[in-house]
Amino acid sequence: MRVLHVLDHSIPLQSGYTFRTRAILNEQRALGWQTTQVTGPKHNPGDAIAPVEQIDGLEFYRCQGTQGLLGKLPVIGQWSVISVLTRRLLEVASKERPDVIHAHSPALNGVAAIRAGRALGLPVVYEVRGFWEDAAVSHGTSREGGLRYRLTRAMETWVLRRADEVTCICEGIRQDLIARGIDPAKITIVPNAVDASRFQPVGERDRAIEKRLQLDGKKVIAFIGSFYAYEGLDLLVAAMPRLLAARPDIRLLLVGGGQVTEEIKQQVAQLGLQDAVIMTGRVPNEEVESYYSVTDLLVYPRKSMRLTDLVTPLKPLEAMAQKSLFLASDVGGHKELVRDGVTGTLFKADDLDDLVKTLLDLLEQEHRWPAMREAGRDFVENERNWINSVANLKPVYRRLVPGGNQ
Repeated sequence: MRVLHVLDHSIPLQSGYTFRTRAILNEQRALGWQTTQVTGPKHNPGDAIAPVEQIDGLEFYRCQGTQGLLGKLPVIGQWSVISVLTRRLLEVASKERPDVIHAHSPALNGVAAIRAGRALGLPVVYEVRGFWEDAAVSHGTSREGGLRYRLTRAMETWVLRRADEVTCICEGIRQDLIARGIDPAKITIVPNAVDASRFQPVGERDRAIEKRLQLDGKKVIAFIGSFYAYEGLDLLVAAMPRLLAARPDIRLLLVGGGQVTEEIKQQVAQLGLQDAVIMTGRVPNEEVESYYSVTDLLVYPRKSMRLTDLVTPLKPLEAMAQKSLFLASDVGGHKELVRDGVTGTLFKADDLDDLVKTLLDLLEQEHRWPAMREAGRDFVENERNWINSVANLKPVYRRLVPGGNQ
């Protein structure tokens, strides 16, 4: 089976998107399939880039970025991305001769894949990893129901109707696709997962970091990741005065950066929490495990909105793989992953009172922690692993390429 993957961006960039891609490609190759990877112009929109790159044993065909004023204009810029990517797909396909084209979000990739697939007589699979119009709303670059929002949604629906098969990462997205009129029979869930071998249980506390950040003898709650508005970090900071009143030994560790970094810093200052909230900024990927090691409880306080209710994140799965204890809001994306009280703990999204109560209760129930850690690790080892997840693609490809080597 020869599969041509169409991607928005890839490693060496680091994101949940690139980590999922790498895992899928590695598992497909372990199955004996031949994969070819093409990234669109947005992977490197600025300077010129090598036409082919080798990263971690994977070969990526690149597109040159769409430059100039026209490339930045609404609609015209998007059409430019589609045109450049379509031409590159036709070039690569003529060389690699794939059996199927597998395009991954966003819809621009899907449009280019369908155009190339129709020209070459190849079937197209389209994978929905999230709704980019909802992400734009959460980032403040679009308005729900606005013209840009509706155009992006319409483009994705156009792709979904024309793709031969559709995959998505979770049940929340699947239900949204069905509501758009997409035939349930052509939708397959290929869920997010983790490679447990890449996320070994966190070891001994890193004493150097513990000393440097003055965390000796403290109960450390933490968020480690990108600082987007929808992550709900403002709710977590707002909880700190009440948490400290009940447990003066609590410290909040925020590792990372992003969209709302300055707002969170201002909130910490306004509440006078500089001694209780430690913000490290972004840290090198190879150092992240050390910060996990000094953490007693991870918190994922995502706010309730379309984006978080429909899309499952990777962070809770990674925490389970590391045997890290965590508390998460009960948005739909978390509820699909977390067995409340078994593999993790949930609190009512956007509810400050319930966040404080649930977090304090969990800190007082250390006798439950070992069983929860073991249950989480068992879940990712035996259920949410990439072998099981990628296996869901076998019947999808088989329906499109009956004679393919699978």
